[in-house]
Amino acid sequence: MENKAKLVQRSMHTEYFSTGWMAFEFLVGLTAGLQAGSILLIAFGLDSFLEIIAGGTLIWRLRKEANGASTEVIERAERRSSLVVGTVLLGLSVYVTAVSVYNLATHQQADESTMGMAIAVASVILMPLLTLRKRHLGQALHSPALIEDGMCNITCAYMAGTVLVGAVLTALFNWWWADSVAALVLVYFIASEGWEAFQAGRGRE
Repeated sequence: MENKAKLVQRSMHTEYFSTGWMAFEFLVGLTAGLQAGSILLIAFGLDSFLEIIAGGTLIWRLRKEANGASTEVIERAERRSSLVVGTVLLGLSVYVTAVSVYNLATHQQADESTMGMAIAVASVILMPLLTLRKRHLGQALHSPALIEDGMCNITCAYMAGTVLVGAVLTALFNWWWADSVAALVLVYFIASEGWEAFQAGRGRE
């Protein structure tokens, strides 16, 4: 039991750090996106906000386990959270698609954002490390939720990579359409993550 308690504490500390980073990523990504007029960065920031919700729910779940809550109570809370997060992610997918198509139709171009590129580079480096740690802890605790949360970090890394590609293409070649096209690529990751969470919330994993 002592080993398990230590694992739970380590998992909670990991989630505290992860959620804190997501809050920072949300603020920087959204601010940079609004300043540059980049739907790609705005979507990146909004997805980070949803990751905060998911991380907060997992922290609550781990605290319940640390305090001896029943498995049934924990699983029910996880399903409800997954349903909410999945629904919002799918809604975000529709929003990003609509704005990207509008920008392509009206030839809207995003400005360069050094701040946005910096946070994307940091995420590409950090997110895989968090994924590995959460997977290790999740396997040790027999917690699929913790492992799945780690996979959300990988999705975040893919998103950050897409942000970088879009920003570099716009900066180097002045391709006005690069931001919107990259945002449409980003929709795939957002929608996939949202559908998986939605199905998990409905008990159809």
